[in-house]
Amino acid sequence: MNPASTNQASRSLYRFAVATTTFTILLLTAGALVTNNNAGDSVPDWPLAYGRLIPPLVGGIRFEYSHRVLAGIVSILTLILAIWITRSDKRRLARRLGWIAVALVIAQAVLGGIRVLEGVPAISATAHATLAQIFFLTLVGLTLYLSPWWQTDLPKLDDTGSPRAATLGLWTTIALVAQVVLGAAFRHGAFGIVPHLIGAGVVTVMVVWTGRVVKKRFREVRPLRLGVILLHSTFGLQLLLGGAAWWAMSSAMAEIQPTGPFVFFTVAHVLGGALTVASSTLLTLSCYRLTRASRTATVPATTTRLSASAAPADGSPERAGV
Repeated sequence: MNPASTNQASRSLYRFAVATTTFTILLLTAGALVTNNNAGDSVPDWPLAYGRLIPPLVGGIRFEYSHRVLAGIVSILTLILAIWITRSDKRRLARRLGWIAVALVIAQAVLGGIRVLEGVPAISATAHATLAQIFFLTLVGLTLYLSPWWQTDLPKLDDTGSPRAATLGLWTTIALVAQVVLGAAFRHGAFGIVPHLIGAGVVTVMVVWTGRVVKKRFREVRPLRLGVILLHSTFGLQLLLGGAAWWAMSSAMAEIQPTGPFVFFTVAHVLGGALTVASSTLLTLSCYRLTRASRTATVPATTTRLSASAAPADGSPERAGV
């Protein structure tokens, strides 16, 4: 195969990864619609629905069934992606990430079935939502790794500060994932909203700190500058959506059925959280791709010992300047 054909095949694989990630965003949205429309218990059996492949699409069943259909589509796309990578990409990490994504989507389906059959949302539904975020981030990272940009020969830049921008970005991503888990636990009734509010303060500090560090050290590096803009934009929007979701939730407490504003803002808040974590992941991986720890010259220990032994003794004429 000539280089032009290889390059085209690589781009096609990358586009398919982007499509799979996009469908995963739709799947996350569908899952949030199930939760916030109180439709999690609308179908009592799994993997069938009321013993049928296609149940009557009424009430909450249409939300739950749509979620299952999208989950099936994403599972098929993920399997195709893993097989495609195995056949066309020689990088071991790419193949490993592809099959990790398959394992995660299978585990996610099993957790979804446990949620339906066991009916303990405080545990199973929270675990289901958490694994969904991990699966999504795996696809985001894999898609970036398959991109033509990542595979280009890029120069490494010295990161002279401490902590490294990449390390700070990693901790920011971890904090954001923890915040998403706290939000899922609150939605599914594991505990109150206070831990989620405390987490919001922590991630605000981390996001601002990471952005300032990256902009200060690598202001002229366009991919990193755009990464900071994307992270700050999604996080700022997420804060606004969080306030709107709080207002909508407070307004809907007296209602028996979920109101339109409640469903819209809470679902948008869940999706915004996923996109914020994805933005932080992209920035972190870009920092690892483009930067390295600063290399400082070290003085050999033998030289240090020789210098110390050759130094004039205290009180000697040489030390006195004679």
